[in-house]
Amino acid sequence: MKLNIRVIAPDRTVWDANAEEVILPSSTGQVGILKGHIPLLTAIDIGVMRVRIEKEWQPIILLGGFAEVKDNTITILVNGAEQVSEIDLNTAQKNLDKATKILNEAKNDKDKIEATQNLRKARARIQAANVLSN
Repeated sequence: MKLNIRVIAPDRTVWDANAEEVILPSSTGQVGILKGHIPLLTAIDIGVMRVRIEKEWQPIILLGGFAEVKDNTITILVNGAEQVSEIDLNTAQKNLDKATKILNEAKNDKDKIEATQNLRKARARIQAANVLSN
């Protein structure tokens, strides 16, 4: 028996497949889940979810949300998600550089929070692209 994983964003179902293992970017760190995992509810941070299907790892960028693990089913409700196939590494690197510069120049708390979120998204895109290239 495998894990059934569903990733649901407000506008679409991003992922609905079976896998042997998943690593989630939770708000308290990386959480690895295999079949038979105890029930769990966790907040999802901006980061890369890695799904192992047979021997291949598939990265998916999650933009925050919640995950529930129960009876070998993982349901992940996210604010947004991106497939790595949609990412151009050169553009992602430029966006990371731009986000870093904007954060360094932010003057007020609102701008700093927004810049930090954009920086975390840019880092997740780079990380996901690197997972796929390895």
